[in-house]
Amino acid sequence: MRKIIIGVIAAMVLLFTFKYCDSKKEDKIVLQESSDLIQEQIKNVGKLVVTEGHFSEVFNYKNSKEILGSFFTSDKKALVVVNADVTVAYDLSKIEYKIDQETKTLTIVSIPKEEIKISPDLKYYDIQSDYFNPFEADDYNNIKETIKKSLIKKLEKSDIKANAKNRLISELSKFYILTNSLGWTLKYNENTIKSSNQLETIKL
Repeated sequence: MRKIIIGVIAAMVLLFTFKYCDSKKEDKIVLQESSDLIQEQIKNVGKLVVTEGHFSEVFNYKNSKEILGSFFTSDKKALVVVNADVTVAYDLSKIEYKIDQETKTLTIVSIPKEEIKISPDLKYYDIQSDYFNPFEADDYNNIKETIKKSLIKKLEKSDIKANAKNRLISELSKFYILTNSLGWTLKYNENTIKSSNQLETIKL
């Protein structure tokens, strides 16, 4: 009888051991699948988030050159009509992140800076110059540089960058929704993200 009892106990121990091992193995598989799914999601949103804008401007260019001291001045000028397309983009393929399977945590380490591209179309009208002060390549370069600085100032005052950030937050919220649904934790710069709205307060 004693041998039978010992045999039953040994069988139960073995049974529980197998079940425990199978359970641990299954947990590891599920954890790995979750990790792979998160990485796949990051890969899927690894694209440029772009906001586009258009600016128009009329620019008056004038340059004066003194001849024989201040006795004679030679002027050159031009009227420039500017139509520029501006894009603000985030290349999400450059996001740096860490995945900790033990704590089931996705940490976004860094988000790339926005990429600003300005494509101006310049049309020159009423170009006036003379022999002593002719239009040269440097004048066109100076005009382009001045217009570019002016457009950047306009861009800073517009809603384009804010709209681009809103689109970025919309993409990042997908990470929160996914990690939350899998029982994972999302962090950015070691701060735990507890809601999609919290993403709106992050500083890039």
